[in-house]
Amino acid sequence: MRGSPHADPGKGVFETMLVLDGRPVELDAHMERLAASLASLFGAELPGQAKAESIERASTVSLGKLRVTVAPGAGGRMETEVSTTEIGPEQVFPPPSRGISLRSFVVEGGLGAHKWADRRLLERVAATAATGEVPLLVDADGSALEAARGSVFLAGQGWLATPPADGRILPGISRRQAIEVARGEGIETREQGLTLADLRHGEVFLAGSVRGIEPVRSLDGVELAPQGTVSKRVAAGLRRRWLPVPQGEAAVVAAGGRRDGRPAG
Repeated sequence: MRGSPHADPGKGVFETMLVLDGRPVELDAHMERLAASLASLFGAELPGQAKAESIERASTVSLGKLRVTVAPGAGGRMETEVSTTEIGPEQVFPPPSRGISLRSFVVEGGLGAHKWADRRLLERVAATAATGEVPLLVDADGSALEAARGSVFLAGQGWLATPPADGRILPGISRRQAIEVARGEGIETREQGLTLADLRHGEVFLAGSVRGIEPVRSLDGVELAPQGTVSKRVAAGLRRRWLPVPQGEAAVVAAGGRRDGRPAG
């Protein structure tokens, strides 16, 4: 079992994903990453029931999030826990009016490339932030790493940048897809080191597996640039991949097959 300076590996690893109309979004990609973490950390395979149980639990949820946790159990067996939580439509691909505030915290070396179930460090830093602020992890060398609930991106005129997956951050699935969408749109996209100063001089957004693209309004109390063309194009492209509804319709319309606020059929 490989350890972490910031988490108890005995609590295992987990994945969280959006559930839309009973369907876990990007389930295969999340299962693949979970399996890779289990193999790397514990030399174990993903329990056979994990995917089937996830599909079953999600089937009764119109709009929500699904969490799959796998941890070492008695006798060396890997145990699976699956839970779902309903969420509001305003949380999925939120508009600029619901932009968030980030507060930076130094976490030397970052949280690493695995999604640890032990979230005590994040809970501690979140407790010291102001109400509504989301922690942004920064390495001791000043490198911006990732937010507590998503990968961080900096957008400029016709370009996009995000910190490299160099072992200090989670190689996010929504991060990878946002990069793919941007490159498909012809947007120059770079994986490079970013500092807090860099982020304060551009437009910032998060990419997460539940909220999608989430605008960032401020960083450490400093107002940031408003949402621009690049992030709008990336959000629209990722939304098309995730939500089987026309662009412009609210996410809740997709849940339960509703259109115009009325049940379908």
